[in-house]
Amino acid sequence: MARHAEPRTPRRSALLKAGLAVTAAGAALSGAGSAAQAAAPVPLPVDSLSRTDTAAAGAAALGGVTHGLGPLTRLQLDPLANTGVDPLDNGLGTQVADFKPVGTHLVTDHLTKGGAVEDLPVAGPLTQELLP
Repeated sequence: MARHAEPRTPRRSALLKAGLAVTAAGAALSGAGSAAQAAAPVPLPVDSLSRTDTAAAGAAALGGVTHGLGPLTRLQLDPLANTGVDPLDNGLGTQVADFKPVGTHLVTDHLTKGGAVEDLPVAGPLTQELLP
């Protein structure tokens, strides 16, 4: 029998009502505490608002951006990499006489093997220099 189809017992109903009453009381107390905090704002000194350390603000903003974008360089670019349905895994190649064979796998292998931005030949070293 499904849980919602079970007959309700007086004990279960009493426990449910008691739990709801405790939850409502906790919410009321929490609301009263936050209202009391909002009623008494903390005054700031006037001279602290007029001085701004722009170098520190710029360094903090740049640090936040670099640490936020840094992990993105290690994410797998092709979500279908190493699967049987990856459209980039199809390749075309040719060889002329005794020259080295040339094909599209030279370009797409980094992506089809589950590579990230830091694994790419040109973009990888650039991102390592720009982002931590």
